[in-house]
Amino acid sequence: MMTRRDLMHWANQPGLVVAGLLFPVMVMLMFGYLFGGAMSAPGGNYREFLVPGVLALSMVFGIEATFTAISTDVARGVTDRFRSLPMASSAVVVGRSAADLLNAVLTLAALVAAGLAIGWRWHGGLAAAFAAFGLLLLLRLAMLWMGIYLGLVLRSAESVMALQILVWPLGFLSNAFVPPGTMPGWLGTAVEWNPLSATVAATRELFGNPAWAGESWPAQYPLLTALLWPALFIAVFAPLSIRRYRRLSR
Repeated sequence: MMTRRDLMHWANQPGLVVAGLLFPVMVMLMFGYLFGGAMSAPGGNYREFLVPGVLALSMVFGIEATFTAISTDVARGVTDRFRSLPMASSAVVVGRSAADLLNAVLTLAALVAAGLAIGWRWHGGLAAAFAAFGLLLLLRLAMLWMGIYLGLVLRSAESVMALQILVWPLGFLSNAFVPPGTMPGWLGTAVEWNPLSATVAATRELFGNPAWAGESWPAQYPLLTALLWPALFIAVFAPLSIRRYRRLSR
């Protein structure tokens, strides 16, 4: 029921849904066409290097919508009304995460269509491609739980600006657009250990797209790293979110 509630909100506001889908597509087109001519990909076409990065980036940026929705419900007292009902205390946060995961699937579908239109292809077979999409959704799930927790803690929709200050560096200080080897040594090391970089590297490997080579542990084991980072975030923020929801009035 909670998932259905969130989906009905989107059905009543299709303009917001369309705008949310257009933003990552515009980022892909901008980097692919405006900057792509000046970019070089390690061992292949830059657009094939770019698309997995934008797919992962869209999964991270979804945290802002989750944070805004949760904090708005708290500020308006909607969450308090839910807590007065005979329902599981986890239903609100789990329902929100399920709805946002469905939205993430729609976002991935739009980006894949745009990527195919500009010449991106995967070369590792359907099983590997589905595994890559699974890693992307796992990253989104981890970001959802982080967004839910922050929305319950900060309780203010205006705080989304502060969240953006944290999310945008996380997104762009990664290997989504350029290889870490082109950066200063200390910065390249930080980028290699970025959770987003792990998912990008793993999906590039699964898609058979051009990838960067490195000697660090995340570069040598991208698939394992792409599983460990989201698992850590979910293990930390899912219990914290449920516990925080139960203690909202205290």
